[in-house]
Amino acid sequence: QVQLVESGGGLVQAGGSLRLSCAASGIIFNINAMGWYRQAPGKQRELVARITSGGSTDYADTVKGRFTISRDNAKNTVYLQMNSLKPEDTAVYYCHARRVTSNFWGQGTQVTVSS
Repeated sequence: QVQLVESGGGLVQAGGSLRLSCAASGIIFNINAMGWYRQAPGKQRELVARITSGGSTDYADTVKGRFTISRDNAKNTVYLQMNSLKPEDTAVYYCHARRVTSNFWGQGTQVTVSS
């Protein structure tokens, strides 16, 4: 099992910034990729950004140029730096990890962007 603990959510005004952190523990050997998804009320969960064990990154079109994903392998932690936040970024953000064919999720952290 892999345990994921998120932190860093909160309330911010439009144009502001937040940094989310996700610390992984447990059986973290062979984690292929980690990333962030979000789910707004009444909408499906969607990919925000992900980073592979080799460092390749992938972003949703809606956040390109504003969000940056990074990882600290020594700390088994992945970060999501969110700049120029918009009200439409409001959602619960979930950390995700994929190990071989298994998927693991954090409990989520609320991000609210006021206009």
